[in-house]
Amino acid sequence: MNSEATGLKISVSGIVQGVGFRPFVYTTATRLKLSGSVWNTSKGVEIELFGPQSDLDRFLTELTEQLPVLARIDQIESYPIPFQEVTDFSIKDSQAEEGQFLPVSPDMSICPDCLQELFDPKNRRYRYPFINCTNCGPRFSIIKNIPYDRPLTTMAEFKLCPTCQAEYDDPRNRRFHAQPVACPDCGPRVQFIVNGQIIGKFEGAISTARQFLIEGKILAIKGLGGYHLACDASNSEAVQRLRDRKKRSDRPFALMTFDLETVGKFCELNESESLVLRSPQHPIVLLQKKEECNLPEALAPTQHHLGFMLPYTPLHYLLLEPDEGFPEVLVMTSGNLSDEPIAYEDEDARERLSEIADGFLVHNRPIHMRVDDSVVRLVEQKPYFIRRSRGYAPDPILLNNEIPEILACGAELKNTFCLSRDHYAFLSHHIGDLENYETLSSFESGIQHYQKLFRIKPQSIVADLHPEYLSTKYAIDRACKEEIPLMQVQHHHAHLASCLADNHWPAGQNVIGLIFDGTGYGTDGKIWGGEVLVGSYSSIQRRFHLAETPLPGGDSAIRNPSKIALAQLASADLPWTDDLPPVQAFTSQELEILKTQLANRINCPMTTSMGRLFDAVASLIGIRQVSTYEGQAAIELENACDPAEENAYSFRLKSDTIEIAELFDHILLNLRMGISSNTIAARFHNGLAKMCLEVCQVIHEETGLQTVALSGGVWQNITLLNKTTALLRYNGFSVLQHHQVPANDGGIALGQLLVAAAAKQSN
Repeated sequence: MNSEATGLKISVSGIVQGVGFRPFVYTTATRLKLSGSVWNTSKGVEIELFGPQSDLDRFLTELTEQLPVLARIDQIESYPIPFQEVTDFSIKDSQAEEGQFLPVSPDMSICPDCLQELFDPKNRRYRYPFINCTNCGPRFSIIKNIPYDRPLTTMAEFKLCPTCQAEYDDPRNRRFHAQPVACPDCGPRVQFIVNGQIIGKFEGAISTARQFLIEGKILAIKGLGGYHLACDASNSEAVQRLRDRKKRSDRPFALMTFDLETVGKFCELNESESLVLRSPQHPIVLLQKKEECNLPEALAPTQHHLGFMLPYTPLHYLLLEPDEGFPEVLVMTSGNLSDEPIAYEDEDARERLSEIADGFLVHNRPIHMRVDDSVVRLVEQKPYFIRRSRGYAPDPILLNNEIPEILACGAELKNTFCLSRDHYAFLSHHIGDLENYETLSSFESGIQHYQKLFRIKPQSIVADLHPEYLSTKYAIDRACKEEIPLMQVQHHHAHLASCLADNHWPAGQNVIGLIFDGTGYGTDGKIWGGEVLVGSYSSIQRRFHLAETPLPGGDSAIRNPSKIALAQLASADLPWTDDLPPVQAFTSQELEILKTQLANRINCPMTTSMGRLFDAVASLIGIRQVSTYEGQAAIELENACDPAEENAYSFRLKSDTIEIAELFDHILLNLRMGISSNTIAARFHNGLAKMCLEVCQVIHEETGLQTVALSGGVWQNITLLNKTTALLRYNGFSVLQHHQVPANDGGIALGQLLVAAAAKQSN
């Protein structure tokens, strides 16, 4: 050994288990002729190295610059140790450490190497539906506990055959310690079931499933994190039958096709969108439909976008393999009835989906944690989350500072929860709308699993202010039982903090927050939603808000934009004339009842909701009178915008209020002038963007602030997002958009967590 030889101890934390990190360390060390060892612990990976200092330095450089595809280093520490005479480099057994934890890799799509083997007749895993390696396959959905070793996953019941065991034990093999590794001789198997009877196994199961799809039938398919419902996307009758059975009136269906070339037949596709579709996460990407797209309108009624994803499991690839007569595109929607959580356990799936599906393509690898597909759009060539789940969760959000162990319970709609430990915020996968027992149970079991997995025992709990949210009731009940502090955070403050955390904004520095959504419980007990805030993690000032208007019927009005439109006209002292679409949506008797309700403020809570303003405009110009899912009217109003229109409606600022009465006066005038709904929709969006600039300019003059955070579900409107961002930047403002978590209520829990942490720090 060189006389300059010395020793080095390296501790690495991050996503470094189950992703080929130890084999990478082994290969790098042996190539550099270094001796020593590497091993997993409950908090990461430990490395001891011995050799010349120059080679140790080179190893450290390569360690951070040439990581395996799925690995992520969050923290690395190294320090010298005495030299030891070790003859080789080895991988030692894992060492569990009480109370320690580490991040867990999300589930990832099949990698290029496994995909090549899947279709290679010479490979022993040829056409095996569960091929995987350290660079791909199930992770979070099969993990029961850490360290991430096979006995602590749902693969424990599958004993490795000698050949797979040899691969698993060989540090030079791509499947070294790949916990889900298997082959046709020892791994999970696929079956096709109809009416409780197995009518196909192995390749026969897949060919029978394909034939069912050709015949226009509906399948329930067990995937990575739960069941999908699938049918031929080009078959209008099959698509409508799926809608009817699933009780899903208009909400768009997700689509899956074999390759990018097929996606390009139906949608506009740029390089950034292609990269996200092909990324290891394989999310659903919302893409602009081509004018010549010949897929049925019923896939996404009234929409200009389609949500496409590529196959992300080998089973998907085998199912979608191109062949003459087989559908190019499949509907691949969540396996549930409308508003229920996705089915993931076999018996539950058979019970809940038997009235929807004509057949079941299933396998016997258990799913431990259900995980829905993620949904993104591209904003400034980067993913902009609509739903953050498979492929991304439970990948933690890195925080600027270490914070206490806190549980944040999120909101009611698009629920996620969030747990903190050290400098990590573990934002959960998408849970859904907490409107029924099944989803609440999924929420509760998810919290327990995350606590177990990441060794977190919350020292406090934080929830929304709304007293009727099931997440709030859970938080209050649990805090009482466990006798730990409870904090409730105003909804829009949480949105602001979520955007700040998403952008690693430093504590104590105020920003302007344009926080626009549909519903949030205000500190005055009213329904907020069009809020211009000034503040930080620790506190907010409500500087401006939309003018208050009545919401007839309360939350039930969300499904009835025509009611909201007529309430807005009444508030503006504008007549309900017979030529108006919202007036035509009611009988004369219903109109009289509504007038009485508004005049006497019977069940008419006051709201400043921006989401309801969108509903009212969509109704008034004839786009949508009844909504079948949350946000539908606003989405269709955005779709109606004429991109060439440059004129804008004005919003008057009065003290702390953004007046909207004149808006409706101008819209009515334009309607009676015969101006198209497309032009009016564009003028509304343009006017909102100008209003955003005006309120920010007022606040800048008062405070000097030049940074603006955009959060809340309304900012899923990419037309408004782009127009507002461009105007603000042109006028000297810096803009914080969401990058890692959704702008909608899926990001609320992260914000709650940061507000609670700031409060603890100040106490």
